[in-house]
Amino acid sequence: MSLKLHNTLTSELEELKPLDGKTVRMYTCGPTIYDHVHIGNFRTFVFQDLLRRYIKFKGFPLLHVMNVTDVDDKIIRKAKEAGLSISEYTDRYAQAFLEDMETLRIEKPDVMPYATKHIEEMVELVLKLRDKGHTYERDGSIYYRISTFSGYGKLSKVDLCNTQTADRTDADEYTKENPRDFVLWKAKKEGEAYWDSPLGPGRPGWHLECSTMSMKYLGNSFDIHCGGVDLVFPHHENEIAQSEAATGEPFVRFWIHSEFLLVDSDKMSKSEGNQYTLRDLIKRGCDPLAVRYLLQSVHYRKQLNFTFEGVDQAQSALRRIHDFLLRVGEVADERPENPDLTQKVAKSRGDFQAGLDDDLNTSAALAALFELMKDTNILLESQEVGGVNRDQILGLFSEAHQVFAVFEVEELQIQDQEIAELIVERKEARRQRDFQRADEIRDLLADRGIVLEDTKAGTRWKRTG
Repeated sequence: MSLKLHNTLTSELEELKPLDGKTVRMYTCGPTIYDHVHIGNFRTFVFQDLLRRYIKFKGFPLLHVMNVTDVDDKIIRKAKEAGLSISEYTDRYAQAFLEDMETLRIEKPDVMPYATKHIEEMVELVLKLRDKGHTYERDGSIYYRISTFSGYGKLSKVDLCNTQTADRTDADEYTKENPRDFVLWKAKKEGEAYWDSPLGPGRPGWHLECSTMSMKYLGNSFDIHCGGVDLVFPHHENEIAQSEAATGEPFVRFWIHSEFLLVDSDKMSKSEGNQYTLRDLIKRGCDPLAVRYLLQSVHYRKQLNFTFEGVDQAQSALRRIHDFLLRVGEVADERPENPDLTQKVAKSRGDFQAGLDDDLNTSAALAALFELMKDTNILLESQEVGGVNRDQILGLFSEAHQVFAVFEVEELQIQDQEIAELIVERKEARRQRDFQRADEIRDLLADRGIVLEDTKAGTRWKRTG
């Protein structure tokens, strides 16, 4: 089946077909590194990682770019308060973000451009827009005149006559012809970071950086642009306006947006004391993989209500899957294949992929796996699971792990191999009457929750934890 995704631009499910016929080119709005990233942002980043993984799972080559915003009003203010340069202040949060990504098993994008490293390209884009008559200057700042772009509003379907601006760039209190126009280049302010340029001394506006860096690395037109639903307007709408006005070409084929994350059914905010970072959750005893599982268990276009009870339930689900895979992995090679189970595995694989092909319906995909687990557990009790079935089931969960990144099939298989090797070493130690080494191995395995049982047929083992 083909992968169909909901396109915010058309409000329809559409089949993903790379514009160049081969490589999917994807841009995702990354973090603004003024602090540790909170779990609301990570809901979006985990979704984007799931999308990235499934695109590759479907066999498409992928070029993924995620920007890092390392200069804006908030960063400038916080760096000044801390008595640090912008780079000194942002470097630690950039590193923290990379560490958090690794903890949540979010794959690193192919390119992670930083805004401050692309000032020259941003200036070039503004100059191009100026030459085409889309800009004007006020008090040293340069603005985009949205009335010059006839397609403004096509993404958000916004009614400009009844819309008040709520753009974070407006807080700078620069003068504008029209309150809906947005700043491209902000004039230098005393005591703030700035760059000398043909536009005058200043710094880029927020919207400018994403257009500039996405087109630099992906071309004037590319396949997918992702972000949270809060970015549809004005950020992504403004990206379209400035990019298409500059190039005369369609900017992005698919616009894909993930919904908000709530905490205990409330909007997340620092003032409410419910804005958690990943590190906050880990300090409270949450398993990062349970957090990831929870974040991707609900369809990305539905609001997700985060609760600590939900994390516990996610942890329980992962434990059930873990224990199930252990039981399946212990099925002996010589057990005969169960044809009915073979058909069930094939159906589950089909249902799993059909769910993900349907706009990344993770709930349907996970339901297919749990249905197979239920049927297989019954057959495990009656010893009606064959060696072939074992490999089929582990293979399916290995495929699921490529997408969800929380099913430890390969790791479990490696653990089993290590255990088998230690048992062989212990057997040889006993044969050579090296009982001290044999006991050391038994104790080592016991520390890992592995209990050995010596029988006439050989040494058997089982997990206790």
